[in-house]
Order: sequence, then C-alpha cells, then structure tokens
Amino acid sequence: MFKSLHRNIKIRIYTAFLSRIVGSAVFPFMAIYFTKEWNAAIAGVLVLTQVLIQFLSGLYGGFLADLIGRKRLMVVGELLKVAGFVGMFLENSPWFTSAVVTYIMMLFVGVSGGLVNPAAEAMLIDVSTKATRAFMYAVNYWAMNLSIMVGLMIGGWFFEDYFTELLAVLIGMSLLTLWMTYALIIDTYKVSKQPSRKEYGVVPLLKNYQKVVKDGAFLAFTIGGIAILALEFQRNNFIAVRLEQDIVTRSIDFFSIFSFELDGIRLLSLLTVVNTLMIVLFTGVISRWIRGKREEPIMYMGFILFGVGYAFLAFSEYIPGMFLAVVVLTIGELLYVPTRQSILAEIVDDTKRGAYMAFNGLVFQFGKMLGGLGLVVGNVIGGVWNECCLPPFHSHRYPMFPSWDHEGKRNVRFFKRSRPNLIDGCKKLT
Repeated sequence: MFKSLHRNIKIRIYTAFLSRIVGSAVFPFMAIYFTKEWNAAIAGVLVLTQVLIQFLSGLYGGFLADLIGRKRLMVVGELLKVAGFVGMFLENSPWFTSAVVTYIMMLFVGVSGGLVNPAAEAMLIDVSTKATRAFMYAVNYWAMNLSIMVGLMIGGWFFEDYFTELLAVLIGMSLLTLWMTYALIIDTYKVSKQPSRKEYGVVPLLKNYQKVVKDGAFLAFTIGGIAILALEFQRNNFIAVRLEQDIVTRSIDFFSIFSFELDGIRLLSLLTVVNTLMIVLFTGVISRWIRGKREEPIMYMGFILFGVGYAFLAFSEYIPGMFLAVVVLTIGELLYVPTRQSILAEIVDDTKRGAYMAFNGLVFQFGKMLGGLGLVVGNVIGGVWNECCLPPFHSHRYPMFPSWDHEGKRNVRFFKRSRPNLIDGCKKLT
C-alpha cells in the first residue's frame, strides 16, 4: 500500500521523519538552555513567544501556499531553516556564544516551520485520494511518533554535553531535507496567474481568512479538534501533577531480578512509553482495518475510547487499571487521528487548501493552551466543591472524587483546602 502512494507523499514523510528526529533532540530542551542563561520565567516567555511567532507565520504561510504554490514555499522555508541552524551553531561554537542571537536564530527556524508545514499539508491533500488518505495519515502519524520518541531519547542523553554537536547534525539533516524537497518533490500545484505585489499584503490575507472563518462546518470541526487535543494535553498538566501528588511511592520487584522505586512521575513516564510503543507497533494493523470502511463512525468511536481512557487517568489511583486505560485511549487515538485528518481533507475548499490547513494549526496551539488550564480548572473545581458543597466537614481535608487504591478497592480521594501542594507539584515538574 505504501508503494502505491504518490511520490510527493513518500518524500514528505521521509523529510519530516528526519527533521523531527534531530529537532526533537534539541527543541524540547531549549527551555533548559534559556533557563541556565537567564531564568525560568524569561525562558517560559521566550518559548511562548516562539510558538506564537511560528503560528502567525503559519497563517501567512498558508496564504502564500495558495498564492505562489506549495513546492516554491517549501523550498524557501527549508532554506530559512538551514540559515537558522547555521546561526545557532555559530553562536554556540567554541569561538563564540550568545544566547540572544541563538534565540533570534530559533525564531528563524520557527518561521521556516510556519512556511513549510501548511504548504506540505496542502500538498499531501493535492496528491492523495479519499481512498488513500486514511492510510497516508496513519503512516504519517506513525512516523511522527517514532521520530519524536527516538529524538527525545537522543536529546535526553546528549543535549547537556553535546549541544553544539547536535546542532551540527541538525545542519546536515536540514541540508539533506532541502535537497530532497528541491530535487525530488514534483510541483503539482499550478498557479493560475502570477500574483501582483498588492496581493501579498495584509488586506488580501485578512480577506482570505475571512472566507475560512465563515465556513461553519470547518469551524465546528476545528473547535472539536481543539477540545480533543485539550484533553490529550492534560497528560502533561493536570494528570501529571495529580499523579505526582497522589501516587504513593512503592517498590516494584520483577521476579527478584531487579527492582525500582515507582512514584507518580515515573508512572507517568511508563504510561507515555506504553502509549508511544502501541502507536509505533499497531498503526499498521489499525490502518489496514480502517481501509474501506466508513470513516465517521470510526472517528466517533475513537473519540469515545480516547475520552474514557483519559477520564480514568484523571481520577484513578489503581495502577493496573491506569495501564489498561492507556491501552483503551491509544486504540481510540489510532482510530480517530487518521480518520479525522481524512475527513478534514474532504471538507476544505480545494482552492484554499493552504489557508485551511494553516488555520487548522489552531487545533494544536489552542489545545495546548486549554490543556494548561486544566491545572487551574481542577484546582478551582476542588476549591468550590470544598467551600460550597461540603460546609459541615471543615477539617483540613475534604472528600472530592471517588478513586481506587493499589489493591483495587474503591475509596475516596481527598483534596487539601490549601492550594500549595498543587503549586509545588507544578514546580517539581518544571
């Protein structure tokens, strides 16, 4: 089936895979770099600013992808990426170091991603068919998860001591992906006319997205995507802090061969590993099962399984049940991700695919923001429940949600009246 995909699809999957491996070894750890150079507060602001700039450049990139073509914009973006990585390497070389210039170069890389990604997404739709899209997106999702997993492992081991060397590898990888994009991708999108200078301005840009916003079906689809991703981001927010607070550290012994101490943070890591490995191992099986079936029921089934799994993780302390919940939510994830992407490709306006796919970037960014609010909402709900609904029980601990202990018995979980524990949990995670 993979061999039957259009050449552009295969090349894009290859280039994205290579870029993500090395990128995941560097960029998730840049907050550590800036914290060491300045402090955690400044590092947080810098990272958020970079995300915002990449999103805004993505909106313009989607507009340009429809205006000047996919391949042309992708090549420009790849060139900008090479320049950014070269600058980061030079500013962290044995001869010269500058955190300020490093950040500016990181913004260049962010802008390049904003230009490349919408054009590449639109190109994938251009050269695929309804029959092949679910499989295409399943393979792309598999490659993304595998590359990020490998990249994070590399970064975890080598970022601290071999940062400059990793940047050198990034340069080599970006040069390779630039060549593959320029030489191997076929330019299938033909622009009807050469745009004038005025058509590159802000007014045409706003008019372009005005039409996208007025598409009710697409807007509802986008809001649904934001909601499901907000749920997924609870794993690193509310669920992470809850596990750190509520899971009692215990010793795990494997047949007297080796043992280790399992706490909430390590449990979260193991749950994440199970999720990633299942995606890597079972994407092919699920994609073959999906082929030829109606996509909407499969997508809805995936949403339900995904939600049920995360609901259990949000309130349970029964560890075997939590691993089972991860299996359930991962099956849901494997069902909804490729089918949702395939349905998305069907509902977008064919003449504005770049703009639609750029606007679809809101799903990730807003989902991430709402995911971060999970900590705040969880804390507020606990406080309101304790203060308003349980006034007779003014001890320093109040029952809030039912859960299950490590023996599988139903019990009642307690939240403290005071808020510091939640804040301390956040600090330990950052």
